[in-house]
Formats: sequence, structure tokens, C-alpha cells
Amino acid sequence: MELLEAWRGGDAEAGNALLRRYFDSLYRFFSNKVDDEVDDLIQRTFLALVRHKGSIRDGGSFRAYMFTVARNEFYHHLRSRRRRRDPLDFGTVSLADLGTSPSQFAARRRDQELLLNALRSIPVDLQIALELHYWEGMTTAELAAALEIPHGTAKSTLRRAREQLRRRLSSAAKADPELAASLDDLDAWARSVRDAKRKRDAS
Repeated sequence: MELLEAWRGGDAEAGNALLRRYFDSLYRFFSNKVDDEVDDLIQRTFLALVRHKGSIRDGGSFRAYMFTVARNEFYHHLRSRRRRRDPLDFGTVSLADLGTSPSQFAARRRDQELLLNALRSIPVDLQIALELHYWEGMTTAELAAALEIPHGTAKSTLRRAREQLRRRLSSAAKADPELAASLDDLDAWARSVRDAKRKRDAS
């Protein structure tokens, strides 16, 4: 990537252009997880990228590395606001368990709101995997890089995430034929939420 190489070579404007390109992606990443801290977390992610730009591997994906940094900043944020000293296991605890509030997003349909709430009720690691896959279009190879796990583990993580999300949604879908239809095509449903969020962010 030319911008990345120029930035690493000392071109500050190239760095600014690169970060502007991915601002919306970071906004989506944080907005379903926190409320008024979104801008602060984006700024902290950008600052960390600037500090560690030399750590980006040659031939590696800047986007994957950016989300690795964003995920680490988010985990640090959750740990820092926790009064208890016992460690957080993001493979088991959900944002609903932690009582965090997402940035306000007016879902246009009830099924979109249901999906957003269900995402926040599964373990944080799994929520992040699904959002990066569906909302950012990441392949399992890119997910593996962003989550710092082997490729095979990324595939199984995505599979477990889908299974847990479906279980969260299935009880509500039984009482609502429209939701049941959405559940039959989870990929399209998730993309509809992504597209709605992008339109909101662009307005």
C-alpha cells in the first residue's frame, strides 16, 4: 500500500490520509460497544497506530493490524473501568454482562434492533469476530490476523459465533414470522444492519 509506505517513510500527510480512510470502519467497530467514549477510543487507536507504525509487517494488512490495535484499546478500556481486580475473560463475558451501553443507533426495523442486541449478548470475542466478518467484509484469513489467532481457529471462532448468535435469536423468531425469515438468511440480515449503520454514519 503506497500510503502506508509513505507514512512509514515519514510522510505525515500520507498517514493522515490513511487514517481518514478507515475512520468510518473504526466508528462502526466501537459504536455498538460503547456510548460516549467512541471518539476517545478512536483517537486512542489512531495514537497507538502512530506510535507503533513500525510494527506493521511488510506485506501485512494495515486494516487487520488497525483492528488488532482497536480491539486491544477496547479491552484496555473495559478493564480500566472495572472496579473488581479479577481478570476479564472476553471469550466468555458479553457486553450485556458488563453493562456497557452502545452508541445510539436508530434501527429502522425491529429485526435490526434485535440483531444488535443479540450481538451484545454473546461473548465479546465472538461479537467482534462477527462484526468484522459481516460489517467489514473480512475473510477468515484477515480475521486470523486481526484477532491474532491461527487461521483454523478463526474459522472455528466464526462458526461458534454464528451458532451462539442463532441461539440468542431463535426464541424471539419463534413468535415472529418476519424474524424467522430473517434468521433463515443470517448473512443478509447482518449486512442489512451494516448498510443501515453506514447510511447513518454518512448522513
